Amino acid sequence: MLLDAELVLELNVEVGEVQEVGKTPKGFLRLIPITGGTFSGKNIKGKVLSGGYDWNTALNDEIVHAFARYTLQTDDGVYISIENEGYLDSRIQDKKIKTTPRFQISDGKYDWLRSGVFVGNLEAGKTDTPSVSIKVYEMK
Repeated sequence: MLLDAELVLELNVEVGEVQEVGKTPKGFLRLIPITGGTFSGKNIKGKVLSGGYDWNTALNDEIVHAFARYTLQTDDGVYISIENEGYLDSRIQDKKIKTTPRFQISDGKYDWLRSGVFVGNLEAGKTDTPSVSIKVYEMK
């Protein structure tokens, strides 16, 4: 069985200098500050606000767990809270992190983001500014 998905959102998330917490009971923790960026998609666009973080934990030498929480602001002033979680397995040649973004948003024209099922691909950004590129797909 093949699953059907539609690309609904593309984000360029700018990141700051990594802050190493170090070895913890869950793995080696790095905090990656989210410093800005932009997004666009299905009848929506805006900016990524600074102030969020990715709690990036190396579980072992091959598996990294990413958990990011930050805020988007649409061009018409609506705030959207996003949590994006996923894993990178360095043994796989495709170096994209597969993620499961979840959105919190008030009622209105973008509330479709809170009722859908979404998956994402996260990879290193393609700009001079340190960033990641995230493509978000809605499962049909």
